[in-house]
Amino acid sequence: MKITSIKMPLGFSVEKAHRLQLKLAKKIVREDVLPKKIRLIAGVDVAYAKGFSIGAVAVLDFESLKVKESKTAICKTRFPYIPTLLSFREIPPAVSAIKKLKLNPDVFLVDGQGIMHPYRLGFASHLGLTIVKPTIGVAKSPLWGKLQAFTNDGWAPITDKGEVIGAAVMTKEDSKPVYVSIGNMVSLETAIAIVKHCSVTSYLPEPTRQAHIIATREKSKIRHHNKKELRR
Repeated sequence: MKITSIKMPLGFSVEKAHRLQLKLAKKIVREDVLPKKIRLIAGVDVAYAKGFSIGAVAVLDFESLKVKESKTAICKTRFPYIPTLLSFREIPPAVSAIKKLKLNPDVFLVDGQGIMHPYRLGFASHLGLTIVKPTIGVAKSPLWGKLQAFTNDGWAPITDKGEVIGAAVMTKEDSKPVYVSIGNMVSLETAIAIVKHCSVTSYLPEPTRQAHIIATREKSKIRHHNKKELRR
């Protein structure tokens, strides 16, 4: 899998990072660049424990939604938590886990925002540009924009200054929505359809749900190891 490098400029500042986000956001492809038939879909999540970042990726068969492969990567957390700049913190562990894959997913569902972001570059979009693959942002809560009325198809546009930047999607009846947005190389219409297809056992799509389970398991191992070290 081709991985490009997006580095922070020297002399980092929040203002410079936001300018970089705006620059990168112009490179996002907002239309479908997908195979005619999706065979493999991946979920990506990142967890944190005791100064470490845990990247997790789960690859599923698109039709059966059965896990075919999973990988994790653990690295020191080197970027602080800064609102609107979360992708700079999560890209290193996520990419490290993805690089370990033997399978080549057609599209990635990412636990985070895509273009539904004040600078149009959330984690899903930043990751999509980095790995040069189709990505979809699937968040549990909205970050930016104004929620519009729900359609008969069970989703509501989220807009910012007249631009549709994402959607609240009801994947299950009587459940809370997930917040879907373009990451890279996928249209919003296709992103919504894919997320709905993958939401079977939970209101959350199965790929990101599985990635979250894997990341949480690794997080527990780190915490357990640290407790054992303290008792020595």
